[in-house]
Amino acid sequence: MVLDTTTLRVAFAVVASTLGILFYLAEFRTTRSPYSAWWCVSLALFLAGSAALLLGGTPYRWWAEPAGNALLVAGASAIWASARSLRALRPHAGLLVAGPLLAGTAAMLDSPASNPMAGDPAYLALMCVMIGLAARELWLGGLEVSTIRASMAIAAASVSAFYLCRLAVFGFDSPRGTLYNTCFDAGAAALVGMAFLSVASFSMFALSAEARARVLRTAAAQDGLTGLLNRTGFLEGACQELQKIRPGGRQGCLVLADLDHFKVVNDDHGHAAGDTALKAFANACRASVRSSDLIGRLGGEEFILLLPGAGTTRAQEIVASISTRLEAAGTSALFPMPTASYGIISIGPERNDLDELIAAADSALYEAKRRGRNRAVIGGNQ
Repeated sequence: MVLDTTTLRVAFAVVASTLGILFYLAEFRTTRSPYSAWWCVSLALFLAGSAALLLGGTPYRWWAEPAGNALLVAGASAIWASARSLRALRPHAGLLVAGPLLAGTAAMLDSPASNPMAGDPAYLALMCVMIGLAARELWLGGLEVSTIRASMAIAAASVSAFYLCRLAVFGFDSPRGTLYNTCFDAGAAALVGMAFLSVASFSMFALSAEARARVLRTAAAQDGLTGLLNRTGFLEGACQELQKIRPGGRQGCLVLADLDHFKVVNDDHGHAAGDTALKAFANACRASVRSSDLIGRLGGEEFILLLPGAGTTRAQEIVASISTRLEAAGTSALFPMPTASYGIISIGPERNDLDELIAAADSALYEAKRRGRNRAVIGGNQ
């Protein structure tokens, strides 16, 4: 089947412009996210590159071919930048500029006024590399890679493989060979490009919706003042952790903490000072535990910690570190920080129900208060 290259290039330009307008209005203006900005840039560059290549059969070919190749490679580079921004990484400016510059220079030095395929080997190689790098960025991220991103990575890798095959056939079969003109000419590339831009654009919409849903879930599980998990978020996370602890009989500890005489801080220094004390305690907790431990604010001045794998001795060391850091925070706060009392309960094969653990830790906390506050008490039959 012989493809009408000019018609397909016009169609590619129409698809790129339509997607660009839709994406700008429906996505970028709403989120202002880096990845959506780079995707809009890539669509605009693909539109400009396609428009330039439409002048290939005119007297303007001498500059249109190099410009078209450079703009299309720049569009692929913008796709890489968009994918990279999904991992909160900034693209390397040198790589963004080098690809289009090489593509344009290669075409300019290859007699573009008389050679309809001027600079094509460099163009094909650069398209393969840049879209391949985009696929790599989309795939990276370990367990945080979503199904949508994985699908986009596979789509980008497929397009990169197409350009690699096109380059191989260009070199071994020649651009005038049957195989190249049947499966890998500019018309076929336009078809592949339209499919990829359509799939990737709608995937970007889905990815943005996924990101917004994740933000809402995070906000629903987070305490607004301290940034710790709120009661609901902690209980959900703790239930999941206990499910991991139960089968293997692993140990761990649950800690309830309460700031002593917190009302006095509010009465003597104002509610702003009380908020400062709560945030100072939260920061002291973060600095004292591992990233795998859970910290939450149950409400008021009461906090809760789940320490998987930690014994009671280690739990005592952690709460001592928290108290030390909390006291030190009083220097910059210009008022004395309140002390804290702790109730510690161990987790084991026979004691792993969350409600029972919290009740036992609460009893231990009450005992710490009864003994004079500013101390930790281990609950249960230790």
